[in-house]
Amino acid sequence: MSRSPRDPTEVKQRKYNQNPWTPLFDSGVYISESEDGLIESLSEGFLHKLILIMPPSRPVTSSHRGRKKLIRPSSASANLHCYSISVLDNGQRPATAATSGLLSDKPQRPTTQAGGSRKQWEPPKEDTSFIEAAKQPRRLTLGAVDGILELESIKRPGNIQGSVSQQLKNKIEEQINIETLEQLKQAFAEADANQSGQLDLEEFKALLKQRLYIKGNKENQIDSLFMKIDWSSEGVISWDEFCTYMQLEYAEKEDSYLRSKEVSFHLPAKIQNPQHKNPILKITDTQDGTFIACSQDGMVTFWGANVELKETKYVVNTEAKNKQKTKWITDFVIMAQWKKVLVGTGDREIQFFDASSYKPYCQISSLETVPLKLDYCATGSDECLILYGDSDGCINILVINSVGECLRTWNKLPSKEGFIAEISLSDAISKSKIQFIRWKVHRDWVQQLKYYHEIGQVISCSNHQETALVIGCTSGSTRVDQGGNSNAEKAKKTNARVRLDADQKVFYVYKGVKCFDFSKDKNIIVTGGMDRIVRLWNPYVSDKPTAMLRGHNAPIFYLFIANDENRVFSLSTDKCIKVWDILDHNCLLTVRPKGHKIRGDLQACHYSSAAKSIAIATDQMAILNLKLKLDANLSRPTKHADITITHKEPVTCVRFNPSFKQVITCSESSVIKLWDLETGTPIFEYGDAHGDSAITCMTFDNTGRRLITGGRDGILKIWNYNNGHCLKVLKKEDDNDEICDITYVEMNRNRYVVSVGWDKRINIYSDSVTDVNIHHVQHPNPNWSDDLKHGHNEDILSVAQCPPNLLATSGYDGEVIVWNMVSGHIFCHLSAPIPREYEDQSLDGDLSINKLLFIQSRAYNKDSASLIASGPRAHIHFWNVFQGGTLMAQFPGSTTKGAMISTMAITDTAEGNEDDIMLIVGDSFGFIFLFDISGYCLMAAEEDPPELIHTWRGHIDSITCIELVEKHKLLMTASNDCTVRLWNFDGDYIGTFGQPDSWDIYKPSTYRHPMVPYDVLIDPMSLPTHPVIEEKQNTQQIIHEGENGHLKAPQFTFKKEQFYIDDDQIAKELHKLQSILKDESLTEEQAKAYKGKWLRHEKTKIKEIDRGGPSDYQMLKWSPIQEPPVIPKPKSMKKNKDDSFDITLEI
Repeated sequence: MSRSPRDPTEVKQRKYNQNPWTPLFDSGVYISESEDGLIESLSEGFLHKLILIMPPSRPVTSSHRGRKKLIRPSSASANLHCYSISVLDNGQRPATAATSGLLSDKPQRPTTQAGGSRKQWEPPKEDTSFIEAAKQPRRLTLGAVDGILELESIKRPGNIQGSVSQQLKNKIEEQINIETLEQLKQAFAEADANQSGQLDLEEFKALLKQRLYIKGNKENQIDSLFMKIDWSSEGVISWDEFCTYMQLEYAEKEDSYLRSKEVSFHLPAKIQNPQHKNPILKITDTQDGTFIACSQDGMVTFWGANVELKETKYVVNTEAKNKQKTKWITDFVIMAQWKKVLVGTGDREIQFFDASSYKPYCQISSLETVPLKLDYCATGSDECLILYGDSDGCINILVINSVGECLRTWNKLPSKEGFIAEISLSDAISKSKIQFIRWKVHRDWVQQLKYYHEIGQVISCSNHQETALVIGCTSGSTRVDQGGNSNAEKAKKTNARVRLDADQKVFYVYKGVKCFDFSKDKNIIVTGGMDRIVRLWNPYVSDKPTAMLRGHNAPIFYLFIANDENRVFSLSTDKCIKVWDILDHNCLLTVRPKGHKIRGDLQACHYSSAAKSIAIATDQMAILNLKLKLDANLSRPTKHADITITHKEPVTCVRFNPSFKQVITCSESSVIKLWDLETGTPIFEYGDAHGDSAITCMTFDNTGRRLITGGRDGILKIWNYNNGHCLKVLKKEDDNDEICDITYVEMNRNRYVVSVGWDKRINIYSDSVTDVNIHHVQHPNPNWSDDLKHGHNEDILSVAQCPPNLLATSGYDGEVIVWNMVSGHIFCHLSAPIPREYEDQSLDGDLSINKLLFIQSRAYNKDSASLIASGPRAHIHFWNVFQGGTLMAQFPGSTTKGAMISTMAITDTAEGNEDDIMLIVGDSFGFIFLFDISGYCLMAAEEDPPELIHTWRGHIDSITCIELVEKHKLLMTASNDCTVRLWNFDGDYIGTFGQPDSWDIYKPSTYRHPMVPYDVLIDPMSLPTHPVIEEKQNTQQIIHEGENGHLKAPQFTFKKEQFYIDDDQIAKELHKLQSILKDESLTEEQAKAYKGKWLRHEKTKIKEIDRGGPSDYQMLKWSPIQEPPVIPKPKSMKKNKDDSFDITLEI
């Protein structure tokens, strides 16, 4: 079934049409608005082409970087009101066809996923299996691009690979398109046996199996899909609810896909006035991200990422007294393998300088033309190519076979003007092991050239449109040196030759090419020139570009392909910077001069992949730094920004949904992400959940199908989190302060959402599914009278509920109040005393209690501790809440000095099992502690802390949340370091959500263990500590410590027996040694020498055991010793001194 594109005004008019039903394709069949929204989504190719639209008329600029937010449905009903998206054609354009301005702005649409273990769409990975082309240099039919590594299937930008398409076919949603939509609606009505307009689970299963031909092994996906649509747990779904879920999921995937492409710079640029008096002609970088700039007068400056000048060098003779003329530098290249610097001069010279000291080494002079552009490439351990382009449009190639020997030989030659050793080009060809090749390629000056060793080709460009871009070989099908073998003949063959058509590929570009870049991984060439268009080319096809990116208003000055980010950076002569997406062919970011504040005419530009920065030289030296994944206020160094992260911002909460086996995480940027627990792969995400406010807490309802979030905006929202549909908004009528914690309570068949926060009050919202279609915004119930009169005086940080009717809250001032939810009266006030030997460190929030936990198995035990508090004063408190409240235990929750208890979790104890109860604690330094509290404070108060089972460091920043998966004995930790990590109860590191490699929780071989997170490994605080090192400052204090008492043993007890040696034990061993030395009757010197030896070997010494009776020596068998036989005297030899051959044997 085909459909013609609809005018956007028609869609807009329909949106405000009073009639909620619209004819479908003029066939007399009327559709609802929810169906219309889904058809719009399907017609745009959500399922067919995976392409989404970026409006070309609204480019992202530095002043207007934020895109227009999508307005979520304000109604919780199944009707849709807000999405109207323009229609694209269903035809797929060829990968090599030229694209218009509209088509070039079409990014790929994210895919949809089915229920169960779903995975968020990602760009297809490039196939790295290449077939090396046979190298036959003398074959006349060799093509110019035959050297480019051929793929089994050529990858073109923007194409969906077969493996991805095959994977998408396995999803239920992918089998739904416009043709099946009408069939599904008719089948939906036919499958409704009772004509109620709704389907139950069995009817829904039968419908999908019949119409979509789904096999039986996917029934779990159908069950999961039904549960996601039936968020209210009514057991039935309607056709409108089905359309609503599908269309909202597509829209949120589009939003998630766009969010993953976001890029931005730190503006304005960091600018410094350089010391260069002449224009800068070249900027390059080193492996550590240092920028090197060289000007025409030979001054070389080194710049850091923050535009700090590190060093200044010169590549000209600054000591020459009589300077008749100034030597101009034309280009500058680094020979990293040989630690040399190549410099081209206007005197037709190529000079070599030492890269460390920048002292002159040698030079090749008497070139036929001036080397305008230089390039260097190492082709082997002792082989290299030096290339330069000239004003004649020629590509000159020096092939050096013995680089080290040649450079050392040239360095010993006589120097020119006492400055640098010199050899002419003809002498270098005739006397050294080098080969010179000169090709006539362009009909204008060479603007840029580069040799790519991976493909064995030279790419060069010029402003002549007939030979704008040329890909050619180095030696050609017919070798340059054939026909003559003498060195003299080789030296004469320096005239330019023309390549055969089979040896090069020529690209015609209107007005020529000023700059280009090539990526072997992406198999594309990007060109820019005077016509202000950025073109993407397939190296195999020179007739038409694969894409034409329009947007610049001035000639293109610089281009760079960032392979890792799938981006292209372009800079035009008007200093406008644009970032393009390779896969989608759309503009991601535009930074204009008003944004980066760079003034003056462009001289040079360079992008550093190591520093993620762009250096731009004008009259000033400016550097633009990309905003990395991490926030600037984090403690992690930026040089480790490639560490796997879960969110781009600090993670505030993590929850596990056992119904769908999904992990839900949220961050300070108001982004919610769904992950598959079993593999760690992303499923779905949506942003702007609370606008620009951070999400601070979240929980599930009693069915596990709705997610409740609280934010810093003081608003609670209830979501069908599987598709990002906001069902209800809970907020106060005025003065909405930050929400710190929420819990879901079910009591006497009534359900409530309880929230606490900075308003110092307990806000209770009634939760009714039937009311959700009537009131989208709901206000809280009236506050309890005790809460208003005798409640908290400070911010409430945590809330916990214990069935049947107890509720506990904790405040910033360290006060804990237990409430009776039936009456609304205070059950008891809990105030902890100052711990013994506690040192007040004057820490901010030292009295705060961040987490409360109930031991539900002890809810009815009036003699045991049933409430656990994470504070105050960094101590964990066990409380008995009955009889006015009694403190039963108090112990430090962390071993690190200055650490605060940030969060806690406890194993489920609802069944009353006291045999295996564990308390998991996380502190503000990222350490995790597992305590065994089985039977702890069960009958009486405890003086000692509970048994510590395991402890390890999981993060380098504060742990914000801990979530348990008791069925698999796993725990998840969220932290301010932007990561959520998965561990087992033994502390083994399984992985980080967001890492490229998936895991399998059923296969320990897929765990990261025994490795640990890299940021934790290199952090200084992760080093183990010793109590002696912590308490003592020097060796003298440790030796003479007996008078002041000994160090205290660690406060925690362990399951395994620990072995300690104290000072008393060492003194006894030394006294025992002195007695042994006296028994041996040794002198004082011998005793000193023997003392260290005895200490080293006493442990392994075999102790003599006295068994009584004769000794082992006395029981040895003996035999008489016989006399040895007499050995005869050997015969002697007599030698004649006069005759050496006269030898007599004496008998």
